[in-house]
Amino acid sequence: MLIRLLRARLRPYGRAVALLLALQLVQIMGVLVLPTLGAAVIDNGVLKADAGYVRGVGAVMLAVALAQVAAAIGAALLASRTAMGLGRDLRSAVFRRVLDFSARELGRFGTPSLITRTVNDVQQVQTLVLQALGVAVAAPVLCVGSVVLALSQDVPLSLLLVALVVVISAVFGVGLSRMGPWYDRMQSRVDRVNQLLREQITGVRVVRAFVREAHERERFGRTNAELAALSLRVARLMALLFPVMTLVMNAFIVFLLWFGGHRVDDGSMRLGALTAFLGYLGLIVMSVVLLTLVFVAAPRAKTSAQRIQEVLGTEPSVVAPREPVGAPVPGAAGHLDLRAVEFRYPGAEEPVLCDVDLTARPGETVAILGSTGSGKTTLLNLVLRQFDATGGTVLVDGVDVRSHDPGALSRAVGFVPQKPLLFSGTVASNLRFGDPDATDEELWQALETAQARDFVERMPKGLESVVAQGGTNLSGGQRQRLAIARTLLRGPGIYLFDDCFSALDYTTDAALRAALAPRVAGATVVVVAQRISTVRDADRIVVLEAGRVVAAGTHAELMRDSPTYREIALSQLTEEEAAA
Repeated sequence: MLIRLLRARLRPYGRAVALLLALQLVQIMGVLVLPTLGAAVIDNGVLKADAGYVRGVGAVMLAVALAQVAAAIGAALLASRTAMGLGRDLRSAVFRRVLDFSARELGRFGTPSLITRTVNDVQQVQTLVLQALGVAVAAPVLCVGSVVLALSQDVPLSLLLVALVVVISAVFGVGLSRMGPWYDRMQSRVDRVNQLLREQITGVRVVRAFVREAHERERFGRTNAELAALSLRVARLMALLFPVMTLVMNAFIVFLLWFGGHRVDDGSMRLGALTAFLGYLGLIVMSVVLLTLVFVAAPRAKTSAQRIQEVLGTEPSVVAPREPVGAPVPGAAGHLDLRAVEFRYPGAEEPVLCDVDLTARPGETVAILGSTGSGKTTLLNLVLRQFDATGGTVLVDGVDVRSHDPGALSRAVGFVPQKPLLFSGTVASNLRFGDPDATDEELWQALETAQARDFVERMPKGLESVVAQGGTNLSGGQRQRLAIARTLLRGPGIYLFDDCFSALDYTTDAALRAALAPRVAGATVVVVAQRISTVRDADRIVVLEAGRVVAAGTHAELMRDSPTYREIALSQLTEEEAAA
């Protein structure tokens, strides 16, 4: 999976990688030739007292060293740029894929896991690529080249270097093969820590309200300890590998000096050759260290690549049509029709919605009422095409939403969720999500309709006042009113209000609905609400129960004919208020 991901994502950087490899070859050639030149200086210059030879070969060695340094700097710069570019591309690809996900895929992965995959997992792959590009050619060729050039100096002594490479490869092969499963478990623990931290930060008020600080500390501490234990296990193995390698290397150096010293003493080997051998041994040690860095990062990067590929390889269940219909059917603009709609989650025994019929026309206000879990929000999500209906048809402007151009659908339908989301920025920047070209005057008009003008005017900088991430520096009612104003600026033909008046007091609720009526007079309005006072004036009220439409009509008709509606109404109003 890792190789396949890198092969696909490094293709745009082919020229940079080719140049990088060429620079590395230049660097390696310089590194490999220096011990041989040094041996020649000792044997033919120093021992023979030939100063001219020493100066001549020394100048060549200096030129080789400068070329090697220049090539190394160029290779390092290219490796950094390529690795950083790959990380940028991967993060962008994951982010864009997540933007295409429907609510089903988002629920499958979960927000904490998607954050980890976009940030931490991409970072692991990027780190591996940076290290691999730095030693992709250098370390193996350096190791093999050192052995080959050592053979040219003295064959019997070179066998020690071959044995050294085999022993070290075996040690690291055994150690690194055990790291893969541990890294799999580590990344899942990182997901879990991310999830708990996110829950505890966003839910800190609930934790404090129920005095559950000790429980949450224990829960987070237990998961954190599991991650720490796994990290320690990997760190201990890595810490063991390096001393073992050092021990093996030093043992070979001692044996090399002992055996080589005897060969120099009996005249079967030159002193310069022994010096070259020590130089090549150092190069082998360096190449092994470089490869170790790559091998240590590889198991975790492999796990991260699999997790990234899971996201990139997941096809959204809601996809844009190949030949979208951008314009409404003539005479059907603003029309909303649900015909025998059914929706069932994958693997669920019972559908969330079953055989739902609903019609709304421009100028009408249709209210949807029902108990918690009756499918009200799911119904609106089908109109927005957050999910695709598993049965029946959802029509907007006379066109099946599955055939709608996504941009045209978002312009045709305005949505205010039950839990409004505000982005970090200013009041104006949040409102202009509805209409990027809106003037300040239009922003104030929308705020006035949404009963938000007063509190925005009291803010230090008015429209340019800072809004924290998620709108946490505002109350729930203020966030809801800003979300309503944002949707009003878009001016769609169909408005969907998903219980977005619940955080408002009765006075503000009544004032907002009174101001809203002329603003949306020519549009189709669908309101999901819990309060009877919010829906009683609707042109038609649809009552949902267990995903089915059990009654529809005006407030007076339902009070007379629907026991379910009457029960809900009398739980909130007196008999006289409900009949008024």
